[in-house]
Amino acid sequence: MAPLLFTTFMSSPPSLELPTNYSQPLDVTTSHNFTKVCDLNTPTIMHNMDDEELFLKASMVQGIQDYFPKNKTNNNIVPKVAFMFLVRGALPLAPLWESFFKGHKEFYSIYLHQHPSFNETLPPDSVFFGRKIPSKPTSWGLSSLVDAERRLLANALLDSSNQRFVLLSESCIPLFGFKAIYDYLMNTNLSFLESYDMSGRPGTGRYHPKMWPIVNITNFRKGSQWFEVKRDIAIEIVKDTKYIPLFKKYCVPLPHGICFCDEHYLPTLLQMLHYKMNAKRSITWVDWSIAEGPHPREIGSSSYNITYEFLNKIRFGSKCVYNGNITNMCFLFARKFLPSALEPLLRVSPLLFGIDP
Repeated sequence: MAPLLFTTFMSSPPSLELPTNYSQPLDVTTSHNFTKVCDLNTPTIMHNMDDEELFLKASMVQGIQDYFPKNKTNNNIVPKVAFMFLVRGALPLAPLWESFFKGHKEFYSIYLHQHPSFNETLPPDSVFFGRKIPSKPTSWGLSSLVDAERRLLANALLDSSNQRFVLLSESCIPLFGFKAIYDYLMNTNLSFLESYDMSGRPGTGRYHPKMWPIVNITNFRKGSQWFEVKRDIAIEIVKDTKYIPLFKKYCVPLPHGICFCDEHYLPTLLQMLHYKMNAKRSITWVDWSIAEGPHPREIGSSSYNITYEFLNKIRFGSKCVYNGNITNMCFLFARKFLPSALEPLLRVSPLLFGIDP
């Protein structure tokens, strides 16, 4: 049986043809000494704001939908997807991403959160050139990961044309061409952040009673940290000062607790504030069939036969709801691909990127 292709949109898909009267995204006026993210020719997006100042600034930047209400149109403004990479150092799969982004310069923004001590020399024509943001060290299981996520969102929010925000790691790959992913994200009003109610030690067993009454156990949720959200949800995450202190204090791993902030903070936040605007599922596939401790299975050329057929099983092997309709295009990205997977991935990339559903 042929796979069910993604064909249902809330409205006609946005064209990836730039309007003839295209102008730069809306300016971000500030008195701070940082380079404007909205300038496509800017070689760097570094600035000197601390997190508190950055989050406040980002929460006040209006998006293009605020300037142009739904009953009005403006063909000069092109909404973009912000691709936010939370990585430790280099991007071993960068050649695959370079191929993915090629030809779509005006429709995306890229942000890199790397270890502050990491430095590399990239060619000026790389899509990752000058896209590193001011960062801080992170540690697995600690709230520093959530801080990094919020830092990425805040930097991306400074560009008013960014409308969708995707969090990715250095082991993530795109499963479709740019246009298919762009259309999928732009044609829905929902965000994609995994959120589910789990009982027992891995779920509500991690809830700390001292979170009550601000966070009730009935709203405590769990989910993957790899998300995709709309601009209005991104703003809510960045400007939160009510819930994040509780999670930093009481959602901590061993030896002080059994909770992991990156697995619980955002799912719980959206459950409490905007559960109707969340699809409650992730669009990033990962293989938990053979879990390696607390981590999913890694995919390399020695452990998997990475072929177009293998990737198609990931692309169309599930069923989910999109805009009220059942589809089997549920995952746009996949995770835990090792550097050894790059060569076979590049071989099949023309099929993945060149033939969009």
